[in-house]
Amino acid sequence: MSAQSAANEDVTTVIGLEVHVQLETDTKIFCGCPTEPTDEPNTHTCPVCLGLPGALPVLNEAAVEAAVKVGKAIDADIPEETRFHRKNYYYPDLPKNFQITQYDEPICADGELSISVGGERRTVGIRRAHLEEDPGSLQHVGGNIDNADYTLVNYNRAGTPLMEIVTKPDFREPEETRAFLEKLEEVLEYLGVFDASRDGSLRIDANLSLVPSEAVDEDGTIDEDALEEGALDEVNRTEVKNISSHKGAETALQYEQGRQKDLLRRGKTVAQETRHFNETHGSTVSMRSKEAEKDYRYFEEADLPPLQVSDWKDGISIPELPDARRERFREEYGLSGEAASKLTSTKQVADFFEDVATEFDADLAATWVADELLGELNYRDMAVVEVADRLGEVKTLVELVAEDEITAKNAREVVLRGMLDDGDDPGTIVEREDLGKTDDDAVADAVAAAIEEHPEAVADYEDGDDGAINFLVGQVMGKTGGSADPGTVNEKLRAALEE
Repeated sequence: MSAQSAANEDVTTVIGLEVHVQLETDTKIFCGCPTEPTDEPNTHTCPVCLGLPGALPVLNEAAVEAAVKVGKAIDADIPEETRFHRKNYYYPDLPKNFQITQYDEPICADGELSISVGGERRTVGIRRAHLEEDPGSLQHVGGNIDNADYTLVNYNRAGTPLMEIVTKPDFREPEETRAFLEKLEEVLEYLGVFDASRDGSLRIDANLSLVPSEAVDEDGTIDEDALEEGALDEVNRTEVKNISSHKGAETALQYEQGRQKDLLRRGKTVAQETRHFNETHGSTVSMRSKEAEKDYRYFEEADLPPLQVSDWKDGISIPELPDARRERFREEYGLSGEAASKLTSTKQVADFFEDVATEFDADLAATWVADELLGELNYRDMAVVEVADRLGEVKTLVELVAEDEITAKNAREVVLRGMLDDGDDPGTIVEREDLGKTDDDAVADAVAAAIEEHPEAVADYEDGDDGAINFLVGQVMGKTGGSADPGTVNEKLRAALEE
């Protein structure tokens, strides 16, 4: 069945991803230039990363170690030996007119990653993950790639170590790719090989085809028999570039899926081409016809000898990964699935929770890290890493609550917010705002005053309106300046009204 005739038949979306991850190393993959970002263009360069004649590459050991960690995390096969190749093509950001990458002997192959989509867990196959160098970056002045007045090239990024992770075509809907990218980024951050805050640290090329549903088995895999019978002979694959976020991948693929379905519906052919994702408009535009593998004229990189990975792969260990840590939190600390997921969202959050949980009740630690701290940080569009140097102060705040020295309400609404907004420490805020808990005698006096001043609310409560108690609690909290414990106030009010 051809793609054209599929217009009137059921079709299935088939998606695969090529994820380019900048590895977190101090220097570039083949030279000693720093990878640290700078605003000064073309200053982190040397003859090697500029491709000048006679300059020879030297492999960065840290990049290989990072790649091995990724391979172990995705349960990939890591060979005894791997080697580098030249991928030949011309583009302004590629100074040598070829890219040093890996071809048929990658450092990782046949891996997998489990994801959760709509509450169901499934496994995405990873065909390969290989090392390569990043090209430079282009700055389109006066517009975008389609209509810029001119384009500047910055080679600071050229030679930054990349790991390209290529999935199998296991995705059937765009939202699945977003779940995969979120999970992959989570794993990479746990490994300590990736910094999501760095601009351009994760870039995605997505391949999408619409194939006749008869060629897809019930479990979602491509039917090899259908391939042999020619059912997919005229199905063309579109590659979408310039995707730089999880949401961007989902948006680009939703657009591309709709565009291709519309073409087939109108009896037209889907061209095999490379398209550019315009993030502003949420659409894709044609860039060029899609290259075939032979167009790159791969051949072995003669300036780099084969790499004996076996010499060190057994000595490289990886930390506890998110799924395992999530399950341990549920079992060891008795947390709900939702709480465990929040607390393992990043390694920094998980480490901090365990630090707090060693000193305080696990439920209290979970509440203050997962709900209070993360909630206030999310409201301010901040991450835990931005307050990493103040986590000791958060522990002090939790201690004030645990020791019953201030109310949880004041701890959250006054102290924590003051810490994040003004930079003050907990002790200073508590003293300045006089937040020490009101003693029992003062609470009893405030309860008596509230009952005496609001006979209507008392009558409503006595007539069975339990909501009236909330009004009285508010009155008492106001009289104590919010320093009384609401639960204690509630109990004392009910006791006084029952006398």
